[in-house]
Amino acid sequence: MAHVLDGRVIAVAGGAGNLGPTVVERLAGAGFRLCVCGREQSGLDELESSLSVPIDTDVVDLLDAEATRAWARALEERHGHVDGLVHLVGGWRGGTPIEDAPLEDWDWLSALLVRTVQHATQAVAPALLRSGRGRFVLVSTGQAQSPTHPNAAYAAAKAASETWTLALADRFKGAAATANIVVVGGAIVTPQMRAESPDKDFSGGTPAEEIAEAIAYLCSDAASSMNGQRLTLRGAV
Repeated sequence: MAHVLDGRVIAVAGGAGNLGPTVVERLAGAGFRLCVCGREQSGLDELESSLSVPIDTDVVDLLDAEATRAWARALEERHGHVDGLVHLVGGWRGGTPIEDAPLEDWDWLSALLVRTVQHATQAVAPALLRSGRGRFVLVSTGQAQSPTHPNAAYAAAKAASETWTLALADRFKGAAATANIVVVGGAIVTPQMRAESPDKDFSGGTPAEEIAEAIAYLCSDAASSMNGQRLTLRGAV
């Protein structure tokens, strides 16, 4: 697949998080050029040191709309085109009965899980439309469709980000661009987690490798006809 995809530029938002190394390695192995943004240089440095492939990195606050647009413009100027955006920004708060849940959690989660999606897609969507093969991929959770009450704020924020993504897919109709969602069931299980706890049972979670494979598929030509779809892994319960 590398000979087909070589030279395409994929921006990865939140790539310094736990899922980042596995996704970046997989996409690089498919022949994409990776441009990763994060809020702190230290996290990006740690990501780079964990990889076997070179990447571009930029410190960007995705809660700053103009900074995010400036990042998108800089990527196009640097590479000539941007062909994909993978949104890995994540975070969780919850575990409290809905009647007692602090609504401040909603403020934090909606900024992290919704506003960053809005800023990133508004900034990069024009480039994806110009690309002729643009891709947007959001990583989400089964909670968005089947929420549990201790996770109400988290589920609502994820549902909002999914709705925004499906609206972006509607914007892409008739264009050679797509927007899709990878729905993850249970906790994300990374190689580092398995290495640190080799005797632990992670069977209820979703391996990071499976998520990375799904993202690579949605970024590829094989998924060019998929738009506005949820690709569900491990039942997403």
